[in-house]
This record gives sequence, C-alpha cells and structure tokens, in this order.
Amino acid sequence: MLKRFIAYYKPHKKLFAMDMTAALLVAVIGVVYPIITRTMLNTLIPDRNYRMIVIFGITLLALYFIKMLLNYFIQYEGHMMGVYMQARMRTDMFAHLETLPYSFYDTHETGKIMSRMTNDLFEVSELAHHGPENIIISVLSIVISFIYLSTIDIWLTLIIFACVPFLVVISISLRKKMRQAFRDTRSAVAEINASMESSISGIRVTKAFTNAEKEKEKFEIGNGKFQKARQGAYSAMGRFHSGNTFVTDVFNVVVLIAGGLFLYNGRIQFGDYSAFIVSVNMFIGPVMTLINFMEQFENGVTGFERFCEIMDAKPETDSPDAQDAGLLEGHIEFRDVSYAYDEDKNVLRHVNLNIEKGKTFALVGPSGGGKTTICHLIPHFYDVMSGEILLDGKEINSLTLESVRRNIGIVQQDIYLFNDSMKENIRYGKLDATDEEIILAAKRANIHDYIMSLPNGYDTNIGERGVRLSGGQKQRLSIARVFLKNPPILILDEATSALDNTTEILIQQALDELCKGRTTLVVAHRLSTIKNADEIAVVSDGRITEQGTHEELMEKKGTYFELYQLQFKANAV
Repeated sequence: MLKRFIAYYKPHKKLFAMDMTAALLVAVIGVVYPIITRTMLNTLIPDRNYRMIVIFGITLLALYFIKMLLNYFIQYEGHMMGVYMQARMRTDMFAHLETLPYSFYDTHETGKIMSRMTNDLFEVSELAHHGPENIIISVLSIVISFIYLSTIDIWLTLIIFACVPFLVVISISLRKKMRQAFRDTRSAVAEINASMESSISGIRVTKAFTNAEKEKEKFEIGNGKFQKARQGAYSAMGRFHSGNTFVTDVFNVVVLIAGGLFLYNGRIQFGDYSAFIVSVNMFIGPVMTLINFMEQFENGVTGFERFCEIMDAKPETDSPDAQDAGLLEGHIEFRDVSYAYDEDKNVLRHVNLNIEKGKTFALVGPSGGGKTTICHLIPHFYDVMSGEILLDGKEINSLTLESVRRNIGIVQQDIYLFNDSMKENIRYGKLDATDEEIILAAKRANIHDYIMSLPNGYDTNIGERGVRLSGGQKQRLSIARVFLKNPPILILDEATSALDNTTEILIQQALDELCKGRTTLVVAHRLSTIKNADEIAVVSDGRITEQGTHEELMEKKGTYFELYQLQFKANAV
C-alpha cells in the first residue's frame, strides 16, 4: 500500500523536494535560538559585549523572518501538493467507478461511495502534505537537539533520552486500538452520508406520506452509530495522548532535577543549564508533533485503505479476444441461459429465446419473474452463470462491452435525467450531435412543442433528476435521447406503466415511431400495449412458460389468457 501511496507523489517531485527543503531549513533555524541563548549567557553578557548582543539579536530576527516565509511556503504550497494528489486520487476513483459492473452498485450505497471520494480523500491529502513534512522536521530536530545537548553534557543528555523508549512503548501499545477506532468512525460517517443521500433524494415522497418522523428515526440510528464510534475513537485517542503527554511531562521533571544536581555539583555552568532547559523544549516540541501526527496518520491511512478498497474492486473487462461488434442487425438469441444475483437463488433457469432482427418481442408475467433480468443481460450488464447469449450469431463475450451497448437503446420506467438543460439531456444519446439532430429527435419523441413553450427553450435546466418535469415529459425526453442514439436494438422496460392513459397514448405513439425498423424487446405490465407484438413470452419464476402470438396464447387459455382477462375486467370496471 505504501508503494501505491508514494506513486501519487511522482508528478509533484519538484514541489515535494522544495517543500521538504523548506521543512529542513525550518528545523535548522529552530536550533539557532538555544545556541545564541547559551552564547549570550556564558560569554557575551559576562563580557559586556553589547555590540555582539545586538548583532546576534538582529541575526536571530532575520532568521525568524526567513522562517516565516518558509512556513508560508510549507503551509500554502505543501497543502496545494496535497490537493493535487487528492484531485488525482479522486479522478482515478471516479474513472474506476465508471468501469465497475452493475453488481458493484447493487451492494454499495451512493452515499458511502461519496464519503470515500470526499471525506476520506481529504484526510489522505492532509497526510500526504503533513506526513513527510512532520516526520522530516521532527526527526531532524530530535537528531540536532541530541547532538547539541551532547555538546553541553553527554550524561545529562543520555538521561533525558532514556525517557524515549517509554514513549515508544506507549505509542505502539495504543496505536492499534486507535487505528481500529478511527476506521469504525469512517464507516459510521459513510452510514450517515448514505442515510442523508437517501432521505434528501426521497424528500418529496416523505412529505407526501407525512413520514418526516420516520426519516428522523432512521437518521438518528446512523447518528447514534456515529456517536458511539466517535466515543470509542476519542476514548482511544484520549488514552493515547494522555499517556504520551505524561511521559513528555516527565522530561521537564528529569531536566529540572538532574540538571539542578549537575549544577549544584559544578558539572555545568548556569548558562549551560539555562541553555539545556531551552534546548530540551526544542526536543519535546518535535516529540509532541510526532505524537499529534499519529491521529492524522491513522485518519490518512484509514482513508487510503478505503480508497484502495474501491480501486481494488474488479472492473468490467472485455475478453482477451473480444472484437468490436460494429453495427448490429439485431438478431438476439438466448441458449439455455441461467443467472443468479446470489449463488443460492437462480433468477433465470434455462431460458431459450430467439428474437429475429426487426421483430418486436414482448415479455410478460408476474413481478420478480425475471423479465428485467433478461433485459439487463442483453447489454451485458451481468455475466450469465451458464448458457450463452448471441447477437447476430456472435457470442456476447466475444464482443466488446462498449460496442454491444452502443447498439442498444434502453427506455425504462424509472428514468434518470441529469441536472442540466433539455438540450444536454437529449444530447447524452449522441455527444457529437448537432442542434438540428437534437431538435429532430425531440420532434419524433413528441416533446419539441413543450420545450419551445418554455422561456429558455432547449436551454431550460430541468433540475436534479428532472424534478421540474412531469412523468410523461421525462419519458419523452428519454425517448428523444434514444432517437438520437438510433440503435438497432431497443429495450422498453415497462416504459409506460406509470403513466395516465392520455399521456400513455402520446408516448406510445413516440415509441411506435421509435420501434420502426429495430429489434424491440418490450417488458409490459399493460398487455393491451403489446397485443400486436410479433411474439410474446410469459416469464414466471425464471422460466419461459408460454410463447407465441397474442392470438395463439389466448387460444391456449393459459397464464397469458388469465392475465389478459383479469386486466380486461379491471379496465371494464
């Protein structure tokens, strides 16, 4: 993991070197004050050398001015280096998320993913900046202080540094618990983000059902987990800091007693004793910096581990010999296909389908029977467990994912629209489309007139997930997007089931236009909309139980006949 972390420094080697050089100079300047203090007390003041006292003072002031500039550089440029690394990690994570399969998003909540991309990577960027800087300054300051204190009195120095092992033992013993505690905190924060993302996205449903109190209860569950995790983290951090602080406080006691005895016995002069006390603080400062850095280190390491978990998730990949499908004609075939989202429960069982190019094939049946799963397997969103799917006679695994999906247009009941303009949402079907092509697609989807009635026309922003549009308008916008894509294969997954009759008729006209000349797979809840399909299959419990034209299935008086009769009676009422 360390090697992966260091790799993000490589594009910023020059800035990193300058930052570390500045940190090195700050550490060196830090030792000047006790040296000048000792010289003044032992030599300049007793000798009444006022001129050198003033020169030393001016020199020290100049060095502190330089130190101020160096600290500004460290704080600004050093933090920017962390920001650059954070941005690179976020870019890498987003790019990787784009390659992950549907199955990943089935088990990972959006809020938790966002938490890793924002909160966790912020902690990583802080570690990237402060980590090397704190370590270099602190370690160098400790080494310099040891050398300098040894020149004053080696035995007194060894007595002081004998306390260091106690500090190390305490740090190591408490570090493990602290690391786990902060990892639990990260998970709790992700839980809260996921809960908030879900609740805010569904705020209109919450208001419609007056369930604000229920949402508060759900949020408080996550909030309680966060409080408990933070309690454990701060408890571990409290033990860590209090134990280490006690050891560092012992330093001052040891210096006071041991130095006083040495001074009493004449081993050192008063000036040396005073300089030693000042210099010990120069040693304690970096020690405390390292102690405080441990908290940031744990946060950063935990954040990077969670970043790596995402980056290590297996992406979608093409088969080694996969070829571009080119422009497909639209012949679809399922041969003994079985699939399960969970290994213990098959969703599809030995499904066989043969959909000729240019034909309309409908899937009907009870919810959860496997209709949508069939639709998801054709664009290769999931890999089949057994059997094979062929497009134009080519096994789907022999074709690249991008080329397969390029040939397929999907219109679903649950439409996702981006927080952008009407024009850009339609253009999503073909990113290099001209304005004329976008307008033509909108006309064919029966939404052009509505768009032109808006004050900003095609430049009108539709809001998050198309919140400013009705269900029918969203659906027509999505249909325009597919018109623009112009694929040979079309999948309509209950595209009109949630609409009123008037809107459905309008959209059905657009869909009929869209289906012309394309192989169309329709999942329908309202059987009246698929009476004219070239073939209809009844899917139940993962199997194809009936198949034929509307007339043939009605004559069989099986499941399709019963479903049709039930809907006919319901509509008659």
